[in-house]
Amino acid sequence: MPWKSNTLLEARSEFVQLALAPNSNIQSLCRRFNISRQTGYRTLDRYRIAGARGLESQSHRPHHTPHRCPASTESAVLTVRSGHPTWGGRKIAAHLRSMGCTSVPAASTITAILARHNQLKGSPAQSKFLSLLGQLHTPLSREDLPTSLQGHPDLAVLLEKLEKGRPIERLRALAVVASRSGLRTSVACRSLKQCRSSYARSIRLFEDGGAERLFARRINPHRKFDSEQVKQAVFNILHQPPGNFGINRTTWKMADLVRAMNETGQPACEEVIRAIVKRAGYRWRKARIVLTSNDPEFSHKLHRIRSILADLKTDEAFFSIDEFGPFAVKAQPGRMLIGPGEQHYVPQWQQSRGSIIVTAAIELSSNQVTYFYSLKKNTDEMIRMLDALVAEYRGRTKLYLSWDAASWHVSKRLFERIDAHNASSIGGNGPQIETAPLPARAQFLNVIESIFSGMARAIIHNSNYGSVDEARAAIDRYFCERNAQFKSTPRRAGGKLWGKEREPAEFSPSNNCKDPRFG
Repeated sequence: MPWKSNTLLEARSEFVQLALAPNSNIQSLCRRFNISRQTGYRTLDRYRIAGARGLESQSHRPHHTPHRCPASTESAVLTVRSGHPTWGGRKIAAHLRSMGCTSVPAASTITAILARHNQLKGSPAQSKFLSLLGQLHTPLSREDLPTSLQGHPDLAVLLEKLEKGRPIERLRALAVVASRSGLRTSVACRSLKQCRSSYARSIRLFEDGGAERLFARRINPHRKFDSEQVKQAVFNILHQPPGNFGINRTTWKMADLVRAMNETGQPACEEVIRAIVKRAGYRWRKARIVLTSNDPEFSHKLHRIRSILADLKTDEAFFSIDEFGPFAVKAQPGRMLIGPGEQHYVPQWQQSRGSIIVTAAIELSSNQVTYFYSLKKNTDEMIRMLDALVAEYRGRTKLYLSWDAASWHVSKRLFERIDAHNASSIGGNGPQIETAPLPARAQFLNVIESIFSGMARAIIHNSNYGSVDEARAAIDRYFCERNAQFKSTPRRAGGKLWGKEREPAEFSPSNNCKDPRFG
């Protein structure tokens, strides 16, 4: 894992000082220095054993190299080299064979022995590369790099990784620089303290895919959550009820999934299952309750209302009608702005100061609300609303009344009253009445519900009216201001109290006018 300071010694010293302080948290310190906990604890152990010297970089050289040439062979090679300073590996090997040596190393091994004992003269490219190694903690320039890299499109990325990259990234960049500098593989690997396979791999990746592939994160090809067999086993279990596996639950738990995977012969831990499910886009979600109509004539009734609204003439009016309440006049809960340390409380059990039922109708084309207060919800109140609308909109030729499937909205006496009115209004004595009922259990399509929700959110919730008359006065003012606003500017008013309506006051199958929080 990488350290964040410029030099490892400084970073290790700072880490040890902070780790040995009272009440220090080793895990947070390791996260701060961007190292693993194993690295942090190993650094502390070395400091306790050897002091400041234990913080210096340790050699990774193995204690025993079984395939290394014997000391006698190295001595023979160095003796021949001292007598013939210009000879290389091949000539020294041939000379040793002519002398009758039984175990003569390969020419490349002899060259490595000479390099290990500083018997080889460094090339200009090697000298320049070694000087580059000494400049890694200072800003580098393009002139410091080999000529073959000057016009490369990934030159800026290489410079950045050489200066600020993690140690592994700097090592890969240096391998590319060493290769482009013309260094022999053995010299480069010895200078970088890197094995030949890693050195060759870095060069191959850079040649194939440039800096993007060279510095790409290495992915283990044997990760379990990438196995198609494990994925199929996980989803095969998830798509079955837990009861099929002898689990007395209706939903899966992670521990149950682990047990079921073990039983099916594809063992996987919780982390593997969690990674598979998350990568597939699955999430644990709670089911939401939605308003759904079960009316078999839903599409037919909906199409009729939309047809009426699409062809509504200027001398016609369409009303959505419903009742709000009864609601008790008492302290109501709700959201409010309070100061720090304060808490707003509403008693669960209160003495009601009375109750209110508001029967209202909204005319969709003008957005005007007609309302009155009722004592009950029954057919008499619907007939009362019918008479009120006829008196207010006497100049219209036809009034459409839309309401939900409540029993008092579809009573025989109400329809007899509508038929009697239509028979008496022939010849210009008032408008004709026609009903456009909503589908059963489709209160969410009733536009007046949106008005009620906005009113409740604005003046009912978080209220504490002292009497029924005080609550009625607030409702009267709300509807009065709303009607006046839409009469002067016939559009949806935003920023006013009625701007708190959940949905606009218009009929749409996609609207959910009945807000469950403020209905």
